[in-house]
Amino acid sequence: MALCSTKKDFCFSVILLTVCVWLGFMVVIWFPELLPHLKSKRAIDKGIYRQEADDYKSNSSLHKDAVHVCITSDKNTIGGMVALINSIYSNTKHHVFFHLVVDAESQDHLRIWIETTKLKDIHYQIKVFPESWVKGKIKVRGGRQDLAKPLNYARYYLPKLFPDIKGRVLFIDDDSIVQGDIKELYDMKLSPGHAVGFSSECSSASRRLTLMKNNYADYIDFKSKNIKEMKIDPTECAFNTGVFIADLNLWRKYNITNQLQHWLELNTKEEIYGNERGGGGSQPPMMIVFYKKYTNIDPGWHVRYLGWTSGTSYTKQFIRMAKLLHWNGRFKPWGRVSQHKDVWNKYYIEDPTGKFKPARKN
Repeated sequence: MALCSTKKDFCFSVILLTVCVWLGFMVVIWFPELLPHLKSKRAIDKGIYRQEADDYKSNSSLHKDAVHVCITSDKNTIGGMVALINSIYSNTKHHVFFHLVVDAESQDHLRIWIETTKLKDIHYQIKVFPESWVKGKIKVRGGRQDLAKPLNYARYYLPKLFPDIKGRVLFIDDDSIVQGDIKELYDMKLSPGHAVGFSSECSSASRRLTLMKNNYADYIDFKSKNIKEMKIDPTECAFNTGVFIADLNLWRKYNITNQLQHWLELNTKEEIYGNERGGGGSQPPMMIVFYKKYTNIDPGWHVRYLGWTSGTSYTKQFIRMAKLLHWNGRFKPWGRVSQHKDVWNKYYIEDPTGKFKPARKN
């Protein structure tokens, strides 16, 4: 009797195993889209990323001639980062390496988003920004308090974040879309001795969209003794720091990060900037450090202020011709009200986890 019982148990186990294998096979056939998610989950658990170069140095020959692009984002804006990556990737035939800087909460989320969508073939690395680098150094006195987020200052630390990059890095805010070939902007000529290229507010159609004059007096407190010693002209045109090209070799040579940190920390002790119309944030220290020490970016490569108002500010023809669009301001393209959001929607990729959901009009 015992033998019969054992045989029955064995037969039952074989049948159960067969059913499980059959069901698994049918799931793969019926729901193939589930497979990439499982594959990505295993990769995250094991720390294996097919396209990600965590050890950048070991892949230096592969990325020697790449266009290096840095984008920063957190859980609230990460959809913008994904749309921006897709727009760059879709509009160039050149090799682009994406350096993605996020908060700790977004690290695995971003990996899944990349590895389970059409972006799975990009070359990239993800780094969590160490918030300790700016702890106690940020003080935004007026304007938008969201400008005080630590990730907003990651742009100060490019050489420290990417010590193995010896050449150029292109920094682009995550509320942007690229419609041109990014290699063109990356290869722009920098004037001798200039470590960066920015968009001047005096050489752009964007200037007419804001009520501010966009000069230095709109951003910096010229009553400060420390500012007076810098001999800065308050009527000098400002520049926008949301898009810039940086030569990291010269950045290191001139100790740019230390200079930026100096003004950042000094502003916590006395008012250097913050109560002016331009508000605080990461821009004023860069305006001080790079005063008359930058090269102008072609205006078509930084059409901005799309987020300044909810109404349409540019014609559709002008938007089509622009090579880079920037929704700087309150009205982001993933928000409920924004101008020209159809351009952003073209490149947005739905979040496979469902965490990030762009607001849409009812």
